[in-house]
Amino acid sequence: MKIAIDAMGGDHAPKEIVLGAMEAVSKNKDLHISLVGDQQQISTYLTDDTNIEIIHADEVITGEDEPVRAVRRKKNSSLVMMANEVKEGRADACISAGNTGALMSAGLFVVGRIPGIDRPALSPTLPTLDGKGFLLLDVGANVDAKPQHLVQYAIMGSIYTSKVRSIKNPTVGLLNVGTEDGKGNDLTKKAFSLMKDAPINFIGNVEARDLLSGAADVVVTDGFSGNVALKTIEGTAMTMFSMLKESFMSSFKTKVAAGMMKGDLKQLKNKLDYSEYGGAGLFGLAAPVIKAHGSSNSRAIQSAISQTVYMVEHDVTNTIKETVEKMEVEKEE
Repeated sequence: MKIAIDAMGGDHAPKEIVLGAMEAVSKNKDLHISLVGDQQQISTYLTDDTNIEIIHADEVITGEDEPVRAVRRKKNSSLVMMANEVKEGRADACISAGNTGALMSAGLFVVGRIPGIDRPALSPTLPTLDGKGFLLLDVGANVDAKPQHLVQYAIMGSIYTSKVRSIKNPTVGLLNVGTEDGKGNDLTKKAFSLMKDAPINFIGNVEARDLLSGAADVVVTDGFSGNVALKTIEGTAMTMFSMLKESFMSSFKTKVAAGMMKGDLKQLKNKLDYSEYGGAGLFGLAAPVIKAHGSSNSRAIQSAISQTVYMVEHDVTNTIKETVEKMEVEKEE
């Protein structure tokens, strides 16, 4: 198996990307990784090139670049060359912690979509109280969506959760303003009706306040609402830890208490740590494309690589393709 990685994408590139790649291949002897980026910079941190090759790229797409224009103009960028490795069959999948919009554009224009999938969905796995986590999609690939798009998201999310996260018959919920049938706007009402007949374990509407309680294994929404929900969860977690730190540092007594609870606080932080869950999958593309968090450290990159390996090994892309084809045949009949 071969995975191409944009070594120049992310806040801590290329160092953390290279360290994560070396750690991943040390644990999986069947894995080969192509690090795409500036050869000189990558070589500085690559102390063991076992099963790792460097593909030199002259350009980098930054966070300030306009995504579509950058993908079209910067053909020699690490991100575009990474996507080309997949397109031309030299890699089974790809990963980048760089510009999210550019990765989505490269996914669409270079890697391509699965036939029958109207729009891809960006899908991170987020923490829950029981530690199991849940998949949220879409969180920003498409801010506007139609009911049939949400149904496709539900199918793709269900297949991924079953095959990669090993959750049998995963529950699928529709993010809404209430749990009762008939709630919501025109989009959610129509999507609700379609999801009842889709090949998924649909449990109905779920509310945002119940997401981290594990209301469903897969939660489906449009990209606008999903992105707002994701940023709210991330912001709340950061604010909560800042408030806790401020409270514990406010007096000698609380500092002593903080010292006594250090292990418990660390465990709580790990529960909310994105690096445990890898990256966000761009579902609906012709091969696995993973968006790692922009601030990924080596541990997060390693988790993203493991996630990608599972997607390839469990043939998630072809399963999505076959399921969509079957639905189209049944619709015609």
